[in-house]
Amino acid sequence: RNETRGTAAVEQIKRLGHADVIFHQLDITDASSIARLADFLKTRFGKLDILFNGMDAGQRINWMWTSCRQTYETAKQGLQTNYYGTKRVTEALLPLLRSSSDGRIVNVSSNFGLLSFFRNEELKQELNDVDSLTGERLDELLAMFLKDFEAGGAEARGWPAEFSAYKVAKAAMNAYSRILAKRHPELRVNCAHPGYVKTDITRNSGILTPEEGARNITSVALLPEGGPTGKYFSEGEEASFV
Repeated sequence: RNETRGTAAVEQIKRLGHADVIFHQLDITDASSIARLADFLKTRFGKLDILFNGMDAGQRINWMWTSCRQTYETAKQGLQTNYYGTKRVTEALLPLLRSSSDGRIVNVSSNFGLLSFFRNEELKQELNDVDSLTGERLDELLAMFLKDFEAGGAEARGWPAEFSAYKVAKAAMNAYSRILAKRHPELRVNCAHPGYVKTDITRNSGILTPEEGARNITSVALLPEGGPTGKYFSEGEEASFV
């Protein structure tokens, strides 16, 4: 989101010997920012080969500190960023991804998005039923969560407890990824959990280095042509959404 930090990152990467790197500002909560990026990519390249959806460390820290208070406003903001913002970016760039000969989407997920955190079996089964689930039904379920949350009944209804908005948003993004994979079989659409990485979000208490975490994400993007789609990968290995 920050142009100064983005430009600095490009310079650092170029010093490592990778000259062909471009920065473009993007705030996934800002529709005009998404449109500017889509227009830039269409004009400059005419297609998009790989889309990674994920938050940087600064966004994660800000989100964690605000959302752990578990207010209705921060829960709503968490869904807007972690689910709806990512979805809007994806759908804005879908035409460019479909213009690629082997378009790929990797949604950076989390083990907090696993359906095992849901204690309502009906919710769990519905979110796991990719053959019947639709984007419209996902919107209804998220609206139901916010309504229950606002009324103080989310936990009693069987939604996840601690960090509930984050867990619900990540579970919804996992489900949306599976819907997208089914809708667009010409693309590779997968979710990837990088692992417990030593970064600012974990107060540097993680087990993996940032390079190891990044490798777990990029390995999913670079799977062989015709590889799996609609799957969840944890630390580079295919795993269950549940």
